[in-house]
Amino acid sequence: MTKAVDSMQTDASDGEALLSLMETRRSAAVAAIGEPGPDDRQLRRLLTIACRAPDHGALEPWRFILIEGEARADASREVARSYAVEYAAMEPAKLQKFTALMERIFVAAPVAIIVVSSPDPAAKISLFEQELSAGAVCMNLLTAANALGFDANWVTGFAATSAGARALFGVRTHEKVAGVIFLGTAKERPAERKRPDIDAIVSRWTPA
Repeated sequence: MTKAVDSMQTDASDGEALLSLMETRRSAAVAAIGEPGPDDRQLRRLLTIACRAPDHGALEPWRFILIEGEARADASREVARSYAVEYAAMEPAKLQKFTALMERIFVAAPVAIIVVSSPDPAAKISLFEQELSAGAVCMNLLTAANALGFDANWVTGFAATSAGARALFGVRTHEKVAGVIFLGTAKERPAERKRPDIDAIVSRWTPA
C-alpha cells in the first residue's frame, strides 16, 4: 500500500511540475536566443516528443528540416537573396535594411527547425485537421524545449511564406511551412506579457 501511495504522490508531483511549466512558459525573442543549444541526443528527444501530437488517421502529415552549424549562415544568405529578388521594387534603403536582417536570420540561434505541414490530399482526413496536427507539433516542440531547459520561439515570416524561400528548403508545392522553431538559450528570462481574460472568452452553451 505504501508503494502505491508513494507512486500516486510522485505522479501528482510530476503532473504539478508539468502544469507549472505550462503556466509559466514564455517564448524568447529570436534575437535573444544563443548558445548553448541542444546536442544531438537532446534534439532527437525533442523531435520525438514533438511527434506525439494529435494525428487523426496516423497520417504523420508533417516533417522537419534542420538548420545547424555552418549551414545557418549559408541558409541566411540564400534567404536574403530571395528577399532581394522578390522585393526588388522596394525603396533601396529599406530593401538594404531588410535584406541585412535576412542575412542574419538563422545565425544567432544554434538550431532552427523548419516544421513542414505535409498533408496527404488523398486521405479521408480533412486538410484542415492535418494542418492543425502540424501546429500541435510546433507547440510540443516549444514546451519540450522549455522542459529541457532551453528557450525557443515559433515564427513564420518571409522564410516560411515566400515561394522562393520554400523552394530553397525543398518545400513541395502541396506543403506549407507551419513554422520555424528557433532553439537555444536566451541571454535573460523573457518578460511576461498580457494574457487573455478567461472570463471574456469562455461561454457555456445551453439549449434554446
